[in-house]
Amino acid sequence: MSANADKTRLIPAARIPDAHVSGMAAYEKLVAQAEADYSGYWSRLATEFVSWKTPFTKGLDDSRAPFFTWFEDGTLNVSYNCLDRQVERGLGEKTAIIFEADDGQVTRVSYRDLLDRTCRMANALRARGVGKGDRVVIYMSMSIEGVVAMQACARIGATHSVVFGGFSAQSLRDRIHDAGAVMVITADEQVRGGKQLPLKSIVDDAIAMGGCETVTDVLVYRRTGGPIGWVAARDRWLHEETQSQPDTCEPEWVGAEHPLFVLYTSGSTGKPKGVQHASGGYLLHAALTTRWTFDLKPDDVFWCTADIGWVTGHTYIAYGPLALGATEVVFEGVPTYPDAGRFWKMIQDHKVSVFYTAPTAIRSLIKAAEANAAVHPGRHDLSSLRILGSVGEPINPAAWEWFHQHVGGGRCPIVDTFWQTETGGHMITPLPGATPLVPGSCTLPFPGIDAAVVDETGADVPNGQGGILVVKKPWPSMIRTIWGDPERFKASYYPPELRGYYLAGDGAIRDAATGYFTITGRIDDVLNVSGHRMGTMEIESALVSCTDLVAEAAVVGRPDETTGEAICAFVVLKRPRPVGDEAKKIADTLRAWVAREIGPIAKPKDIRFGDNLPKTRSGKIMRRLLRSVARGETITQDTSTLENPAILEQLGQKN
Repeated sequence: MSANADKTRLIPAARIPDAHVSGMAAYEKLVAQAEADYSGYWSRLATEFVSWKTPFTKGLDDSRAPFFTWFEDGTLNVSYNCLDRQVERGLGEKTAIIFEADDGQVTRVSYRDLLDRTCRMANALRARGVGKGDRVVIYMSMSIEGVVAMQACARIGATHSVVFGGFSAQSLRDRIHDAGAVMVITADEQVRGGKQLPLKSIVDDAIAMGGCETVTDVLVYRRTGGPIGWVAARDRWLHEETQSQPDTCEPEWVGAEHPLFVLYTSGSTGKPKGVQHASGGYLLHAALTTRWTFDLKPDDVFWCTADIGWVTGHTYIAYGPLALGATEVVFEGVPTYPDAGRFWKMIQDHKVSVFYTAPTAIRSLIKAAEANAAVHPGRHDLSSLRILGSVGEPINPAAWEWFHQHVGGGRCPIVDTFWQTETGGHMITPLPGATPLVPGSCTLPFPGIDAAVVDETGADVPNGQGGILVVKKPWPSMIRTIWGDPERFKASYYPPELRGYYLAGDGAIRDAATGYFTITGRIDDVLNVSGHRMGTMEIESALVSCTDLVAEAAVVGRPDETTGEAICAFVVLKRPRPVGDEAKKIADTLRAWVAREIGPIAKPKDIRFGDNLPKTRSGKIMRRLLRSVARGETITQDTSTLENPAILEQLGQKN
């Protein structure tokens, strides 16, 4: 999706008393420090923000580029940094998590309680033979237990891989197989929008597909008590495994480069990429960006609405806020249940001061508020808010303005953050006490991040001219490799033509006057739907796997007011092209098929049927033309190389 910044409106930086980064002079000083001594700058911050068991003696090691390492000879434990350290600082009784269930029930967990729970689960994992370096897949909904499971893995040196609870059995199976997981932690069911949805049964289906022979245990959190299947030799109730365990557990001290987690993200090919993050550098950036980007103070109540199945839920729920001793809200449900005023009521009830959500949620709540005044944010007391944040995709200026005015009361700065699963934390973002704001622009790089816009050869382009977004220098929280596939890592992120720069995969433009960045959309075949990245090849593969119906398929994205991008599929069937009710029936069948193969988030919004697809005489599908068709644009590109140019008119007809 392209978001054009509203360059006509420059909003001065907020005047925040005792801001962690106060004023542009402070920002520029940090940038200058990083430029003068890059490794030393990050090393100083790593000493300040992270507690080390064995202090490191070296910062950046670029001798094996692009396989960079940071603080390699230091040892630490991420769980210790998030939990034990807070108790030792006297914050044991401070509320760590305010958990609100789908039905509105609220549970408060102190840092001491959270540490106790984590230790019991860590001991239970060790009792089942899980140890340092083992991979554990976590397939859970938003819950205290989900956060505890992540912390417990970190505590014993196991590498977790969280899979979003909306993914299908096939997607889950592929991730279990690729990671070589020895255990799956799940729940009987999840509750969203008043509905009980399966989790354990999907795990059963995934393992039954084969290729998951490494899994010896499935731990099940009893969330609903709903009926589930049971494999006696493999399945165990989480509460039974943890209740007899001690509430102390010595942390496993690991090297800074030890893999903390592997999180799968879609690529331009069908196979998801296992993004591997290291313990030390990741924890540093999680804590640092939580502190500076949100100007987080000890008395703040922080709420990130993301799911722990995505990287935002890792960095800004499971790790960053806890590493700073913050109080945070964790929410099980959806923003529209029991009505579309749920977010605003929760902010009011819990006195949330920092609120971080996605443009998709904002746009859907704008529609709801315009249709029903009863769910307008103005009906609630949002005076506790002081900082707003946006994440997952570029936010268009109209949504930015509504968010600023109607949620923030025109007084709360909005931090429009650009970053990725691969980056571990914010890369380009305003700092609320320093950066003047422009609606629709993520503004300037986080201090220490050397972001740039270049052409296809890696040469810088002038401000005001669009190009490819890169990062010129390695940073501590960067992806270390693709799990089990270092060659794909190099090809995906460090193509030789880009001079050794990290390729973000997004296009960008810098404003000619301010130098502010605006993200203009993906440059590869990856779609961003409601902040969720999905490869077009992955969806195409799911469609053509419906072998009874589909002969061929091509998938592209088109702009969508609510989700940012919508999935548009062009399908050739193994039967005559359907029309009318038959076309609608087959389209619904294919949507359900994709939901089973990948998950409901991957269902195409548009499905169009054709006798064939627009191809060159060499057989290449011309996706750039399909993008124009999907957007309803008049085809102005050269079609002389097409074998079948008349097909474009047919594909332009909606079912």
